[in-house]
Parts: sequence; structure tokens; C-alpha cells
Amino acid sequence: MKKRHGVLGLLAALSVITYLDRVCISVAGPRMQDQLHLSPEQWGWILSVFILSYGIFEIPSGALGDRIGQRSVLTRIVIWWSVFTSLTGLAWNFGVLLVSRFLFGAGEAGAFPNMAGSVRRWFPAAERARAQGVIWGASRIGGAVSPWLVVPLIGWIGWRPTFVIFGGLGLAWAVVWFSFYHDHPRAKPGITAQELAEIGESDQSATTHAAVPWSRLFRQPRLWLIMTMYWSYVWGSMFYLTWFPTYLVKGRGLAETEMGKYAALPFILGALGNFVGGALCDRLSAKFGLSLGRRMMGAGCLAISAFFLVAVALTTGKVSGVILLALGFGVMDCMLPAAWAMSLDVGGRYAGAVSGAMNSAGQAGGFVCTLLFGYLVQSFGRYDVPILVIAGVVLVSAFLFWKIDAASPLLLEESAPPST
Repeated sequence: MKKRHGVLGLLAALSVITYLDRVCISVAGPRMQDQLHLSPEQWGWILSVFILSYGIFEIPSGALGDRIGQRSVLTRIVIWWSVFTSLTGLAWNFGVLLVSRFLFGAGEAGAFPNMAGSVRRWFPAAERARAQGVIWGASRIGGAVSPWLVVPLIGWIGWRPTFVIFGGLGLAWAVVWFSFYHDHPRAKPGITAQELAEIGESDQSATTHAAVPWSRLFRQPRLWLIMTMYWSYVWGSMFYLTWFPTYLVKGRGLAETEMGKYAALPFILGALGNFVGGALCDRLSAKFGLSLGRRMMGAGCLAISAFFLVAVALTTGKVSGVILLALGFGVMDCMLPAAWAMSLDVGGRYAGAVSGAMNSAGQAGGFVCTLLFGYLVQSFGRYDVPILVIAGVVLVSAFLFWKIDAASPLLLEESAPPST
């Protein structure tokens, strides 16, 4: 096995853990709301405060990986968020739970930007969309197995010890990562000259640490276009990661046991969508070029997903609603490898910072969506209204993705400041 495939395996495992940790609270949501006596607005804040802190710390965490390397940064942040995952189980009221979820989000913020930075260092451009597809597909596997694990665990030992168990998984991963991973492929014991050539080790921009020229990056209109596109997209994905289990119980009338069964379906299709989307995006990019290949995957999938969400709002059946929701998420996730590969294409040696900026903007959109969802339900007494709003915003994301050119770097490599 090639060393970069071992790196990808560890990144995929981390991706599973991140979504086990974050989806856990959504699956446990109905029971936590009842036991802690939380209103829909309060639960909206519990879900949103994680997204808020996640978004705030996304850019600095991604840039820190570019600056000092993903090995140490990922080790630190995984330990941090694993501790606060466990501490979530100790919360006894709204205020304590709010603080613990904020600190949990602050720790997890740098996960995907630093995973993207690791992909940039260890994978050639022709394999990056597939690598991102594996990482994001793994995250959906985490989302899929979370209901199957959390619902029985809660029934057996309660929701509080369940969070402690999940926190322990991250601590174990951090030990393995620090032992195995190296920031520079050439420093990895046992790696062959052939694999270094495949990776493109001669490209120093992919293998050296660099200070981030923030002012130059944020003067690029295309970076703001990318951030706005992702801000709009995350409205769609964040609904599934936060309100979806509650929506099934309170909006579609499913029993908790039914919710545990159906809540996994979107994530199963999401995993499939990421695996297929990553491979297809690389093939389309090879055939039509990076610019058109990335656009076809991103814009097309987002537009189709918006259609499915509209269909969800217009149907009242339990099973039909779940199927349409699952299809919407599966198609939506086909675009993720294209979006993250695009951020690596245009980011170059600053891939962590660019992907962090993109994802930070996405979390801002997710924060607005998650918080607004609760208020819309409270105001209208219906769950179809926020679904229609989300569909409209996802359609805007499709339009914006079509305008992004992945073939042109944001900053020319040769004009970059000296590395450190």
C-alpha cells in the first residue's frame, strides 16, 4: 500500500469521528430537549452556537496548519474537541450546554481545512477530488451510523455517557495520527522515490510551510465568490446535520425508533454521492479541463438538490418525504469533492487558508439557517416553510458555483512570500 493511502485512511477515519460527534447531539436532540426543558428557540441556539464558533475559528485554524503543519495542528484540535464532546454529557441546563457546544465547535473548526491541507501535500492534482470524495464520503458514513449507535446507546446507558464514549474515539485517533503522519512526504520512513514522483514532491509550494498573505487573498473577488457560494450551499447540508432528526419526529410524525432507522438514509446516499462525485469530478476535469469539470459537478448537483427540497415541502407522506430528503442530500453531496478540490486548485500553497475561508463562510450560512429554522417553525407552526427557504438558497449556490474558475490560482506561486 502506498503511504499516501495510509494518510487518506487516517483522514477518512477522522472524518467519520467528526460526524459521529456532531450528529450525536442531533440524534439525541428530542430526548435532550425534553429532559433539559428546552424550547425550539433554545434548541436552535444550542445547534447554532457550535456552528458559530466553528465558523469563527475556521480560518485561523486552517492558516495555522499552513504555517506550522497539519501534524501538530490536527493532533491538538482533535484532543480539544474530544474533551468537550465528553463534557457535553455533563450539561445540566441551557447555559452550560450552550458553553460546552461553543467550545466544542472552536476545537473542531480546523478539522476539514487541515485535512484539505494534508491532501494538498500528499496527493497530486489528478487525485485530489477523489481523495476529497473519500474524506467527505467517510463523514457521511459517520452521520449514517450515528443514529444506529446513538439510539441504542441512549436507550441502554442514557445520553450523557454516550457523549463520553464518543469523545474517547477522538483521543485514540490523535495518538495514531501523531505517530504516523509527516507534513512532508519525503520525511515519511519507507516512502519510495516512485511515490514521491507521483505526489509531485518537486513542487515546493506543496511541501513547505508558508505565512498567509491575508490582504492579498481577501482582495481577490473570486475568493469572495467562493465564500458566498459555500455560504449558500451550507444552508442545505446543515439542515440535515442539525434539524433533520427533530424534523422527522416533530415535522413528519415519526416515532423515535422510526427516526433512528430513517435518519441514516440521507447519510448513506451522501456517502455514495461523495465517492461517485469525487471520481466523476476528476474524470470530467480530465476530459473538459478543471474549470468546466468542477463547474459541471458543483452547479449541476446543487440545482438538482434544490428541486428535491421543493418536492419535500410539497409532499405530506412520511416515507415519500424521507426518500425525497435522502435523494436531495445524496445529490447535494456529489458536489462536495468538486468544491473542496476547487479550493485546493485555486489555493495552492495556501490551500488550508482558502478552504478555511470557504468553510468559515459556509458555517456562517449554516448558523443563520439553523437559528432561523427554529424561529420559522415557531412563527408559522409548520416545517415546510423553512424547507422552501433552504431550497431557494441552495439554488443561488448553484448559480454562483457556475461562475467560479478553478483553473486559475488566486495568487501566482512565484509571487508568494518566502516560506518559513
